[in-house]
Amino acid sequence: MPVSESVDLSATVARHLPYLRRYARALTGNQTSGDHYAVAVLETVVGDPQLLSAHADPKVALFAVFHSIWSGSGAPVAKADDPMSGAAQAHLADLTPNSREALLLNTMEGFDPAEMAAIMGVDVDEARRLGDVALEEMERSVRGSVLVIEDEAIIAMDIEAIVEGMGHRVTSNARTHAEAVTMASAEQPDLILADIQLADCSSGVDAVNEILARFGDIPVIFVTAFPERLLTGERPEPAFLINKPYTEEQMRSAVSQAMFFSSTETLLA
Repeated sequence: MPVSESVDLSATVARHLPYLRRYARALTGNQTSGDHYAVAVLETVVGDPQLLSAHADPKVALFAVFHSIWSGSGAPVAKADDPMSGAAQAHLADLTPNSREALLLNTMEGFDPAEMAAIMGVDVDEARRLGDVALEEMERSVRGSVLVIEDEAIIAMDIEAIVEGMGHRVTSNARTHAEAVTMASAEQPDLILADIQLADCSSGVDAVNEILARFGDIPVIFVTAFPERLLTGERPEPAFLINKPYTEEQMRSAVSQAMFFSSTETLLA
């Protein structure tokens, strides 16, 4: 392969790899398993660079390679790391086949139905239907309490409206690290939705770590304009991460995913 083509391939893969890893993590159940498949994708693409030309958008082509490998191995979900994620995986077995993949591709990664269809190897109508089915099934399965950690009042109100519209209950909204810990101590939530940068320049990551250290496993969704700060591959990463600005569909999907498939790891500050 000419040097210029090799550089282009590396740059293309590097640009999309953090999002492939995020998707693989959410789909397969934990970071180690997700990264295993991401590595397999990289090896496959390096061996046959023309695979990235199979679609006009190389990101779609990269995700299609992942799906080919993952579905070809039986679409496995990783062994549960703890009882909470184990219970969620038991729920997962009851979902309509392929529906969760469609939901994640659309609401987490932003692919449209045509792109989802190309990635999954189904027609467009089927891709759209599968995404709708997954969201409905997951929203019906779990209800709980939610702590919001967000310093921007308008965003906090929007998140609260979406979450409560899904049937969950927002316990409180914290604007700082200290408030978040105090509120979680007053009422332990079933789910935490957290920004990274808070009002007093404190860290939402630090707040979440302290809460998890006190109470153990609680599913966490980070909502941030700086996803690259957490999708580094150099430390444990969040199972659920939404980019700002987000859509209502993305928020609903992430909340349903987190409640349904609870799996979180403490992040390093």
